[in-house]
Amino acid sequence: MKRKALIQWRGGLKRGKGSISTESGALQNVGYSYGQRFEDAPGTNPEELIGAAYASCFSMALAGELEKRGHMTERLDVTSEVHIEKTSAGWKIPQIHLRIVASIPSARAKEIDEIASLTKDNCPIGRVLNTHISMEIHIPSNESVAPDSLI
Repeated sequence: MKRKALIQWRGGLKRGKGSISTESGALQNVGYSYGQRFEDAPGTNPEELIGAAYASCFSMALAGELEKRGHMTERLDVTSEVHIEKTSAGWKIPQIHLRIVASIPSARAKEIDEIASLTKDNCPIGRVLNTHISMEIHIPSNESVAPDSLI
C-alpha cells in the first residue's frame, strides 16, 4: 500500500505560500505559510498535521489491540499536542503529548494503560517519529465528556 501527497511551495520562506493536496482528496490545496507555522496565523501547519496523523494512527491501533484482547472500544477521544522549539541546530519537535479519554467498559484502567503504552510506540506513525511521546489517559465515570472540550 502507498499513499501520496502533493506539496507545492511558491516564494521565499517568510513571504512564500504552500499548498497540500492528498491523493485521496481529503485535502485539496490546503494552504500553509510561515505565519501559520511560526506566528500563530490561522490555518494548518506541518506540526499540526503530524499530530493529527499520529493521534489517528494511535487511536486505530489502540482500538485494534484492545479488540485482540476481547475489549470493544465505545469511544476514544485523542488530543495531540506537538511541541516545537528552536535550537542552535534549527527547529525540532522534542515532544508529542497525547491526552486520551477512553470508554472501554470491559477493561480495567491498568490494562488500558498497559495496552496504550505498548501501542504508542508500535503504531506505524509512532515508529517513524524520533521524539519523546508522553500521554495521559482519562477514563471518566461520567460519559458526557464532549470531544470538543478536549481541544
